[in-house]
Amino acid sequence: MSYYFVTEELYFPPIAQADEHGILAFGGDLSPERLILAYQSGIFPWFSENEPIIWWSPDPRFVLFPQKLKVSKSMRPIFNKKEFEVSFDTNFKAVIEACQQVKRKGQSGTWITDEMLKAYCELHRLGLAHSVEVWKEGDLVGGLYGIALGRSFFGESMFSKINNASKVGFITLVRKLQELDFDIIDCQVHTKHLESLGAEFIARDRFLDILNSSIKKQILRGNWKDLIE
Repeated sequence: MSYYFVTEELYFPPIAQADEHGILAFGGDLSPERLILAYQSGIFPWFSENEPIIWWSPDPRFVLFPQKLKVSKSMRPIFNKKEFEVSFDTNFKAVIEACQQVKRKGQSGTWITDEMLKAYCELHRLGLAHSVEVWKEGDLVGGLYGIALGRSFFGESMFSKINNASKVGFITLVRKLQELDFDIIDCQVHTKHLESLGAEFIARDRFLDILNSSIKKQILRGNWKDLIE
């Protein structure tokens, strides 16, 4: 199978050209313009250090509809006791750096390269990338970050230094996105953790239909710090 190699032109091939693994194209850059075009088109970058940028559009797509969030009975006492404090957009760089550095089972390295970190910090500066911070006794113990376009949220990565920290952050975010009438959360890569919270596979064509409608809605651009208050 032949693959498209991205040039300086701001363009991606039709996603139907992605292979059976979801790989669509190689190369290009991580400029804000290209990243925004990618997410609007149902495409995301995912690659490791010393690899070219790889652009993906898998079929089926792993997503969470905010209204289908599942909160287990075991999590309810944690929220009731207020074991953690949660904030939005108070320290984006610390969250993405923690996601970059955290060790994960079955992975020898990280896909969040320094180039990726810099690119998403720029999207945050532009008011399009957002972080959720989870604190305990003043320490950052969990969090996640992603991109919001229209009424779609594209989850990128999360981390947890102690049990349940990332779950608390994710559930808090999804509940807020429910209030804000978000249509869909793109989880990109399947994990049992996210499946337990209600994420599911849907056909890529259905995902694109939802996305194309959702991104036309008003973007909540800027710092989300006040959303939690």
